[in-house]
Amino acid sequence: MKNITIIGINYFPEDSAIGLYTTQKAEYFTKKGYKVTLITGFPYYPQWRISKEYKSKPFFFKETINGVSVLRFRQYVPSNPTFFKRVLHLLSFTFGSFINLFKTPKPDLVISIVPFTSSILLGWFLKLIYKSKLWVHVQDFEFDIAAQTGLGTKTSGIFKILFFIEKKLLSTANIVSTISHRMLENLKRKSKKDTYFLPNWIEKNQLNAVNSCHPFSQSDKIKILYSGNIGEKQDWNYFIMFCEALDPQNYEVIVVGDGANKNWLISKINKFSHVHYHPPVSYKELSCLLQSVDLHILFQKTTVVETNMPSKILAMMASGKPSLVIGNERSEVKQIFEKSNGGLFFKAYSEELIKELEKLTQNTSKSKKMGENAREYVISNFIKDEILDGMIQKVEAL
Repeated sequence: MKNITIIGINYFPEDSAIGLYTTQKAEYFTKKGYKVTLITGFPYYPQWRISKEYKSKPFFFKETINGVSVLRFRQYVPSNPTFFKRVLHLLSFTFGSFINLFKTPKPDLVISIVPFTSSILLGWFLKLIYKSKLWVHVQDFEFDIAAQTGLGTKTSGIFKILFFIEKKLLSTANIVSTISHRMLENLKRKSKKDTYFLPNWIEKNQLNAVNSCHPFSQSDKIKILYSGNIGEKQDWNYFIMFCEALDPQNYEVIVVGDGANKNWLISKINKFSHVHYHPPVSYKELSCLLQSVDLHILFQKTTVVETNMPSKILAMMASGKPSLVIGNERSEVKQIFEKSNGGLFFKAYSEELIKELEKLTQNTSKSKKMGENAREYVISNFIKDEILDGMIQKVEAL
């Protein structure tokens, strides 16, 4: 197989979450001698607005980035992404990308990235035309997440229809993959096709120690960081309770990110003298930021399980600093922290969480050891070259 077409809405210059991994995957295939075409949208994430440098581009735009041929369509991007507007966002990308299907060279393999589930439909169309192989890679189960985060219930009529469509589309693939073992179990319930574990990864240069302190992290207090999407999967009410419980004289909380809930969150943290917001940093300076703090936090909604695996977890652990995480007891995140002993995991916010935080931050040797454990676990399980070389072997075996 030499010609690969990848379909997914997120791509460079987006340098976080799905866009980052799709970009690195495409460029890795290119370096290994494959001809890669990317069918994607205009960059918009996590800000939920088209990037400034692309605003003046035509609706259909082609460019070459690091050897990858990129076919873009300017999709509708809502500034306030409600459920209905997200549906329009999905439909816009799908219809525009359908036109771009006819501009791609004949592919030997099509890789459809989910979200969006409609990427599978586009990939299936190419499969029908060219007799290509179809690989579906699930980063998030978007319909499950929509139900779990309060946009509906799995038993409602609309979600029954969506899950039926999802199952039918997954059945068109030759192989389906996803990023965590719990998600793989979920995938096996949805599809009888060959499954493959394809986790997200860390690049080796992210493991390099930095000597300088990041500008966002200059105080002498114990520095606690949340870096990532400010969206629906996180429990921001827990976060506010957490900030209220901390002693402002001893702790500083730094929030770095963007997303649909950003404005709401900023309005809530304005009352705190020890909580500060900053916009996202570039991928190049992320390691410096992550290594400049004392502790990372992630408060997932406990209703979210088997539907996503926060990619930020790997970067947090690779920093060599411990983490404090709230999540579902059945989540893979809990299993990772139990196996690695790289942080503290709780099923809900409580006074006990604050007590354990204080114990950890006051015990320098324990905190250091936890950070080292987290880093070693990532090195042993989530290095980019090893993961993508394994994927290439699987591709050649199709």
